[in-house]
This record gives sequence, structure tokens and C-alpha cells, in this order.
Amino acid sequence: MRKAFISPSKYVQGENELLNLGYFVRTFGTSALLIAHRDDVARVKDMLDATSETFGITLVESDFKGECSRQEVARLQSIASENNCDCIIGLGGGKAIDAAKCVAQGEALIICPTIAATDAPTSHSAVLYTPEGAFDDYAYFKQSPSVVLVDTTVIAKAPARFLVAGMGDALSTYFEARATARSFSKVNAGLPSGVREGKCPPAVGTNAAMALATLCYETLLKEGAKAKAACEENQVTQALENIVETNILLSGLGFESGGLAAAHAIHDGLTILEGTHHYYHGEKVAFGTIAQLVLENAPTEELNQVLDFCLSVGLPVCLSDIGVDQISAEELREVAVKACIPEESIHAMPFPITVDQVAAAIATADRIGRDYKAGAKS
Repeated sequence: MRKAFISPSKYVQGENELLNLGYFVRTFGTSALLIAHRDDVARVKDMLDATSETFGITLVESDFKGECSRQEVARLQSIASENNCDCIIGLGGGKAIDAAKCVAQGEALIICPTIAATDAPTSHSAVLYTPEGAFDDYAYFKQSPSVVLVDTTVIAKAPARFLVAGMGDALSTYFEARATARSFSKVNAGLPSGVREGKCPPAVGTNAAMALATLCYETLLKEGAKAKAACEENQVTQALENIVETNILLSGLGFESGGLAAAHAIHDGLTILEGTHHYYHGEKVAFGTIAQLVLENAPTEELNQVLDFCLSVGLPVCLSDIGVDQISAEELREVAVKACIPEESIHAMPFPITVDQVAAAIATADRIGRDYKAGAKS
């Protein structure tokens, strides 16, 4: 049986770590293309200037336009080439990070997330959009980022909702990895671009990935509420450090090397509902996790534990929590159909999947979540 595990070459996390960015640039040369939205650059400008002076490096600003599109990637690649940049830095949220991955093409890449809202920073994949913001395609590169540098001082100063959304994304990691392991489904770690060309066989997950996914869930339960409180006060505590590591590293390695299943597929289906468009990825994944547990008829104790956790940190537990106050039978079926398209991760579940099953799971998860939330308030 072929197994695969993938990870960044180096992961570094701590307070004021952006001051050490120049050190890592120096491992490649003296100049770097900085791919970041101007607002994110402004947030950390003093630190960027300080590390540039300390380590004698040049950061070439690119004024990232906000969408990881083919056109924007081509523009950024031209800037990197014209300025003979030795490496690429992706700083900010998910789209700037993905754009940096596409520009670097798996070489000399430093990722500096300024929020802990998703598990994308460690992965070797990216999502491409059209210039208008519509989904275009997925891209996979030969390796994960060379360095992931996480400054917890910066993350603690971001709105706590980002951190909570990251917990929602991380919440699915264990349950999706467990389902994928039970079905012996392929994982992203075994999916270089060669798979699409028929040159490389797929692989299943490793015991190491499952262990990381398990630790991911355990840490959320133990530290999540405390970390949220710290972030609301813009303070770096050990609990916040642990949750940042959970959201970015444990969840990132867990999803890519452990596998995705129903939770993310149901998230993808929910995106067709306009009401969900104002909610973050991880917020919708949290509800998708509850729906997955209903779909697989998980033990009541386990489902209640997840519901309790979501309520403790403010994650969605029902459709109205993600902007869907009403849903028709036709809309529910459309969501389920999209979640069940052949290429979706829902088929990693360890049993055959039907549209009717998924629609029923979503509707039932919504009812359970509403009732549980009402009971918690009474």
C-alpha cells in the first residue's frame, strides 16, 4: 500500500517572529517579492522595515490586487523576474498566500500568515479564481512552502472571529481523516501534478497524519475557549499559541496528509446559497462537520461534544448561523447535488454516498443544532 506525508521544510511560530523574516530570506539571497495586500503591509510595516535593515535584504512590494487569478499570478511573476528576486513571500490571508504559491511554483517560498483563519499556509496546493472572484481551478506544486513563519503577536491583534473560523476549519480535520482512513481513500499528500497526467499513483494517509489530526481535535477542546478570550484582549497566551499551532500546523498537515471527506464537500455545496457568502470558510466547515457526523450516524456523545465546543467558541451549529434562515427542498437538494459531484471529497466516506442521504443529513444537522442551541440557552 502506497502512503504519503507532506509538510513544509520549516515551521516557526512565536511572538514578533516577523522580525526574523530577513534571516529566512537570507537563506535564498538578498531580495524577495512581497505578495501582500497593501492593508496587510501597513499592519506590519515597522516590522518589515526593521527586519530588512537588520538582515540587509530588499523586499520588493507588489501591491497584490486581492484575487489569486491567472492574470494576477502572471503580473506578479513578471515583477519577480524584473527585480531578480531570490524568493517569494506570501503575507496575509488565504488569497495572498495562494498567489505566492502559484508565483513560486514550489521553489524558495516563505509564507507569513497574519491571521489563523484556515489551514492553508502549510499546504502544497492553491485555489485559483477568475479576476471577478469566481472559482477557476486547483493547483498543486511539487513541495510545500520552504518556510512557514507565524507571528503570534500579529495574529493576536487580528479580530477574534478569524481565529474562531480557523478553529472551525480545524474541527473537521480529525473526523475527515478518520473517515478517509476507514475507506483507504487517497490523500492530497500523494497528489502532485503528475497524478492528473497519469504518471504518479495516488497514496493513502499515514499513521503520523492520523496522530496529528487526533491531537488537533484534542487541543481544540482543551484550549479553544481560552484562546478566543486571549485574542479578544489582543494578548498572546500559551492557549492562544497552542490554538494558532492547531489551526495552521496540525490542521494543515492533518488535512493534506490525512484526507478530506464530507465536511468540506458539504461546505462546498453550501456556497451556492447566497446567505452563506458573508461567512468564513471555517464557519461553514464547522456546520459541515456536524452534518458529516449525522451522515455517518456518529455516537450521540461525540456529536454533543462537537456541539458543546462550537457553542463555547461561537461557531455555527445550524444553517441560520451561516446566513440561511430558510431553505427550500429544491435548494437543499441543489446543495447536496453539488456536495456529491464525482470529484468531491465526500466520496472518501467509508460507505456509498447518495444525494438523498446528504440532503437528509444537512436538514437533520440543522434541526439538531437549532434544538441544542435552544436547550443551551434555556
